[in-house]
Amino acid sequence: MSSATPRETVSSATAGAAGPPAADRAYHHVKSGLLDGSYLDGDLLSEGEVANALQMSRTPVREAFLRLQTEGFLRLYPKRGALVVPVTPTEARAVMEARLALESFAIDKLASQGREAMVAIGEQLTAHPACHGAGLSDAEIHVTDRAFHATLVAAAGNPVVADLYNALRDKQMRITATARTHAVRPRITHQHAQLAAAIRVGDPELAKDRLREHLLGTVRALGVAGGPYLEPIAEL
Repeated sequence: MSSATPRETVSSATAGAAGPPAADRAYHHVKSGLLDGSYLDGDLLSEGEVANALQMSRTPVREAFLRLQTEGFLRLYPKRGALVVPVTPTEARAVMEARLALESFAIDKLASQGREAMVAIGEQLTAHPACHGAGLSDAEIHVTDRAFHATLVAAAGNPVVADLYNALRDKQMRITATARTHAVRPRITHQHAQLAAAIRVGDPELAKDRLREHLLGTVRALGVAGGPYLEPIAEL
């Protein structure tokens, strides 16, 4: 027998007119908290607390938890709650390596289009809120950070690369939310500005160096070694 209340049953039946089903609302609520860092690695989430916050029964929250477990964000423990699965060193490094490859391609593609193309995108990125950050909350910083890098990738004009980058969206937002605390915001903002400046002056090699430093800083903030692809090559 379903534990949903009559009110929720009616709401679900008329979801097309009144809004998304309760399970979808619970899913997006919890996932937003996972991606913006509100829920931290190792936190134990309670069905009851989420249900109370959203003013719904536990049934749709349980459905949302099951969906997020399938996506690898949560691990369910019957009668105890849902554990926020910590980001592993391997996952963090793999995502940053993929980002380095895709964003480096975008820089090279821009360079192949000529200096004017680089300058134009560099000026756009320099004006981006991710290079300033004034007045933004921590949650907004995470979203703005991704938008900054997505703008760079999109500027390359390769829809396949853009789709690959967008497929990393949830994983990279979860990782950056874990690594980016209020204390490191000035460093992140400064690194964005340095990357934008390198593109603005039409120097692709400097831009790729700035990008590598930026992504390496993210994995190091998680206490993870960058590995041979991310770590700069030591000079002999």
